[in-house]
Amino acid sequence: MRAQPHNPKLPKKIARGSVLIGAKLKGLDLRGANLTGPLLIAAVLRNADRMSNFIGADVRDADLSGADLTGSIFLTRAQVNAAKGDANTNLPPSLQIPAHWK
Repeated sequence: MRAQPHNPKLPKKIARGSVLIGAKLKGLDLRGANLTGPLLIAAVLRNADRMSNFIGADVRDADLSGADLTGSIFLTRAQVNAAKGDANTNLPPSLQIPAHWK
């Protein structure tokens, strides 16, 4: 699946390797989504709910503000540091909110 940036009709499930650069995914329920290898550069994932597999996901400059990532697997410190977020972003217990998010 290839989505154009700012496409309001994105499916609930995101296919492996999707190109979602700059996509507006605010508030999308991504529970159980396989985010293996998508390009989420500068995507807006603000308030997204329960994302899961982040292996190889490129989240540089993605907005994770208020997102619930507690159940996510394979989310790395490097990915978190490359993204934007805030004190309302819930990370897995193994990760801490970066200082530059505050």
